[in-house]
Amino acid sequence: MANKVEVKELLEAGVHFGHMTRKWDPNMAPYIYMERNGIHIINLYKTAAKIEEANEALKKIAASGRKVLFVATKKQAKDIVAEKAAACNMPYITERWPGGMLTNFVTIRKAIKKMSSIDRMKKDGTFNTLSKKEKLQIERLRAKLEKNLGSIADMTRLPAALFVVDIKAEHIAIKEAKKLNIPVFAMVDTNSDPRQVEFVIPANDDASKSIDKVLSLVTASIVEGLSDRKAEKDEQPVEAPAVQAEAAASEE
Repeated sequence: MANKVEVKELLEAGVHFGHMTRKWDPNMAPYIYMERNGIHIINLYKTAAKIEEANEALKKIAASGRKVLFVATKKQAKDIVAEKAAACNMPYITERWPGGMLTNFVTIRKAIKKMSSIDRMKKDGTFNTLSKKEKLQIERLRAKLEKNLGSIADMTRLPAALFVVDIKAEHIAIKEAKKLNIPVFAMVDTNSDPRQVEFVIPANDDASKSIDKVLSLVTASIVEGLSDRKAEKDEQPVEAPAVQAEAAASEE
């Protein structure tokens, strides 16, 4: 069971502050506690329950060895997401969402391979044989690829899930995930439609303290899942070569 989420901690991080009441999405009504000074206040007991629910699912995904792709391109979220996702060894997109990132993953993989081939050129000395102009062009291409795709360079297959901060800002990513039936976990503020995602975490998605708090909780559950996976692997007995040969012979 994932760790219990403390409502007091969420309150201190300002997770409860929603948007102005005139900007609200009526579908968020079940998660709204009250209105104060023209701003909707999120029910943190429901937020805590939803984080715990999301954590259980994320822990299982991590324990199964699959990846969760974190997505946050808005200014106040990108650095936090990059740090937290990298800490739990998960891929992330914090620059512009590359169109077709999921629906045209084969093309994205080709771009990643291009980045790897440039790195190989530098290692084996091929890069040094190029003209100054060619070197400059390749360096620019490498920098562009690194900026957009560097954080997903190790992602060899489609992710098992997406974790999104601000579903309005990342609507293209969510649309692609829907097409491929990839579940979406998301911080959803009072101005957004929670029906767009499978795992709703009602929360302030604008303040960095709120984003940091929620991300800390969900990535801790991923780390827990990865730890369980490692422990399970370590417990598996390694068959001696003689035993393996005997088993193979008996099968023939």
